Amino acid sequence: MREALRSLNTTELIRRLAASRPGADLTDPATAVKLALKRLAKRYRHLSEEIADADADLRVLIARTAPGLLALPGIGTETAGQLLVTAGDNPDRLVSEASFAHLCAAAPVPASSGRTDRHRLNRGGDRQANRALHTIVLVRMRHDPLTRDYVARRTLEGLKTKDIFRCLKRFVAREVYHHVTSAFSSTPSTSPAT
Repeated sequence: MREALRSLNTTELIRRLAASRPGADLTDPATAVKLALKRLAKRYRHLSEEIADADADLRVLIARTAPGLLALPGIGTETAGQLLVTAGDNPDRLVSEASFAHLCAAAPVPASSGRTDRHRLNRGGDRQANRALHTIVLVRMRHDPLTRDYVARRTLEGLKTKDIFRCLKRFVAREVYHHVTSAFSSTPSTSPAT
């Protein structure tokens, strides 16, 4: 059974398993496996639909809060949502682009010895925000021509991939900061009742 299903892509695999007819004899191991796979395929479909619905709701909220954020290359619903959550949890820490980069663990930290002058990424900060920046950089490196040109140019200059990632994460943090702060500055603050 594994050999028959191995070559299928995920969509076709789920479609075929959900439409399968495993049989009624549960004492037969092959029938039991087919029944379990059919149930897993149905669960996969249901959860995929639920995730799509939640993403659509989240997209509406993000578009209302920070409309320009989703228009940036490489930023999707989940990454935008995570960056807004990180910023919203720490509004007192958002005083500059550098503070947002530190909050997202994307600020360069000197890691130089006496003979070399280099930097590394800050290990502190919100790891989920850093993961969101990492995802954005990966998407941009694959699909954004400007980012691909930048990577090619910096590689020719002798930078390693991790250093290029550090520079790109810092750039994305700077770009996102302007959209996040404009979103929070345009939201009217509610004053406590006295």
